[in-house]
Amino acid sequence: MTRITNPANATIKAYRALRHRKARAESGLFLAEGIRLVAEALQLGAPIEALIHAPDLLDSPFGQDIVSQARRAGVRTLEVSAEVFESLSAKENPTGLAAVVRQRWLPLAAVSFAPEKLCWVALDSPQDTGNIGTILRTCDAVGAEGVIVLGNAADPYDPNSVRASMGAIFSQKLVRASYSDFLTWQAATAARLIGASGAAQTDYRAADYSKPLILLMGSEREGLPIALQTACTALVRLPMRGRCDSLNVAVACGVLLYTILSATEAS
Repeated sequence: MTRITNPANATIKAYRALRHRKARAESGLFLAEGIRLVAEALQLGAPIEALIHAPDLLDSPFGQDIVSQARRAGVRTLEVSAEVFESLSAKENPTGLAAVVRQRWLPLAAVSFAPEKLCWVALDSPQDTGNIGTILRTCDAVGAEGVIVLGNAADPYDPNSVRASMGAIFSQKLVRASYSDFLTWQAATAARLIGASGAAQTDYRAADYSKPLILLMGSEREGLPIALQTACTALVRLPMRGRCDSLNVAVACGVLLYTILSATEAS
């Protein structure tokens, strides 16, 4: 096996560029770094283009076994020096294992509502990649189907989002849509659209969360625009007792998802 020792290698340079949204958009690829993330990608059958490992850094037996599993599965593996891996890594102490994975985007028209799944989450123009990853992780935890990103959204495949998802980037479905396409599609479905808004009259604990369901979260700064509020079956609010007038969107989404889960289990 050829060992790559030059950080200026063309393949390495192309993979390093995946730190940037433009390169990810042009290639349709993203980089998942770390033993747990790569293990999840392999176990969930993610479309791995290449597995990158640095034997000088990868001292975990579990991590080494992942490399062996990938080879047996026919995944392309690249062995690199510690220097090369560190040039790719966004971590201070890299573990020596990463995967280049193809992005998976589901068309809006292909969205379905599996009865065993809790709901879908729609995010209006989310800007914080860490929040997107955290929401993906919470969606996985409650058994949601996936996330629809609307408008001018940050990239769910950004390294911060991928890391924050703790592997849920591979288990959750992802959709992106314009406002107009989403509203047209939603109007044609039988799904209830429940929006979170500080101006809502209905307490979040009193809402009807009957399936099929889409939970719609607005941006922290602007909230839900009027067009999206108007499309909602119902708007709900979280009570704010202190000086803060809003919650972090990932926290608020988590509260609402577990409320929906509780309501579903009680019905």
